[in-house]
Amino acid sequence: MIFRILVTIISFLPSLFLQSEPESKELFGKRFSHLDHLSTGQWWKRARPPEVPSKKGKPPKRIIELKVPRDEVVAFALYTQDLGTLKLTGQLYPLMPDESRSVRLEIKQGTKWKEISRVQVTYPGWSAHFRIKNWDSSKDTLYRVRHGKLASFNGTIRKDPTDQESIVVGNLSCNSSRTKGPRPQIIENLKLIDPDVLFFAGDQTYHHTEHTAGWIEFGLQFRDLMKDRPSITIPDDHDVGQANLWGESGIQATSPEGNSGGYFYPIPYVNMVQRQQTWHLPDPVDPKKLKRGLEVYFTRLRVGGIDFAILEDRKFKSGPSGKIPPMGPRPDHINDPSYDRNAVDLDGLVLLGDRQLKFLSTWSQDWEGAEMKAALSATAFCGAVHIHGHPNNRLLADLDSNAWPQKGRNKALRELRKAWAPHLCGDQHLAVLVQHGVESYRDGPFAFTSPAIVNTIYGRWWRPEDEKPGLRPIYNSPLPWTGDFKDGLGNKITMHAYANPENRQNELKRADGFGVARFNKRNRTITFECWPRFAKVSDGDKSQFVGWPVTVKMSHNDGRKTMGWLPKLVFSKKNQVVQIKNSRTEEILYTVRINGNTFQPKVYSMDPHEVRLGKNGPEYKFLTNCIPVKDPAKAKRLTVNH
Repeated sequence: MIFRILVTIISFLPSLFLQSEPESKELFGKRFSHLDHLSTGQWWKRARPPEVPSKKGKPPKRIIELKVPRDEVVAFALYTQDLGTLKLTGQLYPLMPDESRSVRLEIKQGTKWKEISRVQVTYPGWSAHFRIKNWDSSKDTLYRVRHGKLASFNGTIRKDPTDQESIVVGNLSCNSSRTKGPRPQIIENLKLIDPDVLFFAGDQTYHHTEHTAGWIEFGLQFRDLMKDRPSITIPDDHDVGQANLWGESGIQATSPEGNSGGYFYPIPYVNMVQRQQTWHLPDPVDPKKLKRGLEVYFTRLRVGGIDFAILEDRKFKSGPSGKIPPMGPRPDHINDPSYDRNAVDLDGLVLLGDRQLKFLSTWSQDWEGAEMKAALSATAFCGAVHIHGHPNNRLLADLDSNAWPQKGRNKALRELRKAWAPHLCGDQHLAVLVQHGVESYRDGPFAFTSPAIVNTIYGRWWRPEDEKPGLRPIYNSPLPWTGDFKDGLGNKITMHAYANPENRQNELKRADGFGVARFNKRNRTITFECWPRFAKVSDGDKSQFVGWPVTVKMSHNDGRKTMGWLPKLVFSKKNQVVQIKNSRTEEILYTVRINGNTFQPKVYSMDPHEVRLGKNGPEYKFLTNCIPVKDPAKAKRLTVNH
C-alpha cells in the first residue's frame, strides 16, 4: 500500500513543479478571468469527474471530460485544400506541464507512415496548425495527427472531386449545447449522403465563455464526418460569447447583448475562437487586421469545381443602438407596422463593408478552378421569420440578420447575382428556401437557411399574420404560405419552402436537422434538401421536410427581366467564361462559366453592351458597343476561335 501511494505521488510531481501555461486572468485580464478557465493554466485542478461535487454542494461546472487518457489527447482534426495548398488543424485536449508541445502530421505512403510536418501547439486553445504546399489533390491520402508516443487521430484527405458530376454540401448550424452527447442520427444520415464538403455556419457551441471545451465537445460530436472530408467552420455570435453580434470592425461592445456594436470579450479571446474554427480555411484574401488587432478570415475555397466565397457577415456590421430611432422593446427589434422603413436604412450604415464587397466583385469575375459558385455566411439576407422565441411572440422585424441595413443587403445580393451564385447560411433556427428580390421580386439569388442541428434554443416560425399565401404562390407546393412577400424591413422575398416546428417540447417535431445542397455541374442546377434530425435518409425524399427537395437552375440566381439578346456565341472550346457589361452605365451584369460550346447572352436594357471572354475570366474583349435585339432568333451567330 505504501509503495502504491509513493508511485502515485511521484506521478504527480511534474505537474506540481513544472511551469504551466498562463492562467486565464493573465491571458484575458482580471475582469475576464473566467474566460476559457476550464482549459487554461492549471486546468487539471478544475477537471473533476462528474461524480465529484464542487464546493458548497453545487454540481461541478463541466462540459466534457478534459483530463482524458494520454493516448487520446488529439481530439479531432479538420482540413481544406485549395489550389495545391493543404491546411489542417489538429485540436488537442489541454496538455499537462510535463508533456511535449510538439505535434506531428504524418501521411501513409505504401505500408509506412511518413512525417511531413511538425509544429508547436498554439496556446490558448491547444490547436496545432499545419500548412503543406504542393499538395497532390489527385488522390486520397491517409493522415494522422500525433502527439507523444501514443496519441494519434487518423483520417483521410480526400482527392479533389473534380471528376464528379455533382458536388454535395452538408449545411449545418446552431448546435444547441443544452442537448449534450453524440449526434448519432445526423452522423449516420450524413454518412449515407456522403457530402463532399461540410459547412457549419456558426453557433457550433453555446458555451459562451468556455470555447475550447465547447469546441472540443462539438468536434467529438462531428469528428467522424470532418476527419474524412473538407470542412468549413465559421464562428457566429454565440461562439464568441455574445447573444448577438454587430462587430463594427472590432470596437468594444458595452454588453454581451452586443446591440451597441463591437465585441464584448477581449480580442485575444475572439482571435482564439477564430483560430480554432477557421485557421484550416484557405488564407484570408485580405488579411489586414481590424481595430484592436481583430483578425479576419473571409476567403474562398474551391471543392470539385464549386467556388465558395466564405463571408464574415457579422464582423463589419453596424450596431443599431444609438444609430436609428428606437422602434421596439429592444434596439434590434421593431414591432410598429407603421414605421418608416427608410428611417432605419441610413447612409453610412455597414453590412459586409467595402473590403468584402471588393472581394466579392473580384471573386465573381475570377473562375479559375470553378464551374459554379456559391456564397457562405452565418445568417440570412432577409427576415424570413414572423414568430420568435415562443409561438405567441410575433415580431415585425429583427435587425439581427442581414436583412438590415437594407442598402448593405442589396449591395451584397447584387454582387452574388453577378456570379449566378446562391447563398447558404444558418443562424435563424428555421429552415427556409427563398429567392431574394432587389429591385423587383425574384430578380436576385436563391438562399437556403439550414435548420438548427438541435432546436432547443429560441425557436422561430414562418406564419403570415393573415395566414394567406403571397402573390404568385409556388406552383404545386404542399405548403400553404409560399409566394412573394416583403419582410418586416421591406425587403422583397419569394418563399419557396419552410420547415416550422410543430411542437418544440417533442424532439420529433422540433424541426431540427440539417440541409444539403447538390451542385450539378453537367446540368448547372442546384438541388436543396432539408432533412429532419431523426429522418431515415435511406427511405428517400419522402423523409425530408414537406416542401423539399427543390431544384433551381444556376441561371435563375439572376432573375432580372430580360429586355434583349446579344449575338449567339459558338465556341471552339467548351465551358469558356463570358462577361457582359453595359457600355453606357459601365455596370458588369454578370460573369459566368458557360455550359458547353454555345451561349446567347441575355441583357436587361437595350443599351449597347460589351462582351469579354476567357478561359478563367474576362481576359479579352470580343464585342464592344453591341446593340441587343428583342427577338433572340434574329440575333447574329458568331464563332469564337480563341
